[in-house]
Amino acid sequence: MKRALLLALLAVVAAAPSAHAASPVSLTDGFYVDPDSNPAVWVRDHAGDGRQPAIKANISSRPIARWFGNWSGDVRTAVSAYVGKTGTKLPVLVAYNIPGRDACGGHSGGGAGTPEAYKTWIRSFAEGIGTRPAVVIIEPDSLADFNCMDAAKIAERTAMIKYATEQFKAKAPNTWAYLDAGNAQWVPAATMAARLGAAGVQNVRGFSINVSNYHTTAASISYGNAVNGSLAGGAKPYVIDTSRNGNGHNGEWCNPGGRKLGTPPRTGGGAEMLLWVKVPGDSDGRCGKAPGVDAGRFDPQLAFDLVYGY
Repeated sequence: MKRALLLALLAVVAAAPSAHAASPVSLTDGFYVDPDSNPAVWVRDHAGDGRQPAIKANISSRPIARWFGNWSGDVRTAVSAYVGKTGTKLPVLVAYNIPGRDACGGHSGGGAGTPEAYKTWIRSFAEGIGTRPAVVIIEPDSLADFNCMDAAKIAERTAMIKYATEQFKAKAPNTWAYLDAGNAQWVPAATMAARLGAAGVQNVRGFSINVSNYHTTAASISYGNAVNGSLAGGAKPYVIDTSRNGNGHNGEWCNPGGRKLGTPPRTGGGAEMLLWVKVPGDSDGRCGKAPGVDAGRFDPQLAFDLVYGY
């Protein structure tokens, strides 16, 4: 009887999530290259296109984040399936379903219908990862995109993001999650530090900078350090999206010309990691060089131009 009870207790302990997060970098051997990313699918289907070799060599063969939102179906199933196929490699995922998403920009609108629906969704997202190693960027732009929102909406959004941090801490112990902190020229560093603190950044690994934007790595490092200088509770690691920052920022954010791929994904490089969070070639919206391409749709010409800085 005692032996049976001991075995039962050991089984419960083995099944419980780890109390202390392990490094997902140390648990894996490099970043996962998604064979079904938008660029990879286009490359596979367009072998005869003259742009295909450059896109294949420079974009589709690189580790790129996978975005999850209201298009993903049952998010727990979708996330679990994605993480489950990465083997010994480290997947990078983006949670992008906050209600009122892109409220002020307007090109990527949508998201969960209510705060309650979002809480269910983000909890399921974290459960889909479970104890497997992963990196997650939480809600790009959501803490920077306040200028068209009233105080009640800001408080509601902040509470949702804080809930997200609590879910990843509790349910995905081997995930490094990062709250998005906008970019180097959007929100003053001290203001962003206060927003990150209110949204629970101390519950997760740190914060992300420059997602879907073009500011140089150097400018992003300066901004990240400035945010950390004002962050209550102590400095946190940060990651930088370098997918399209090779030529820096030209004052435009929506499919601007003359931009270029940045440093391929790696650990270190001035931040904890340099990542390709935005999918190179995916449109920012019906604007700039791609006035007929919806946000999130892959355009081979946008991708090709990023290879050469056109």
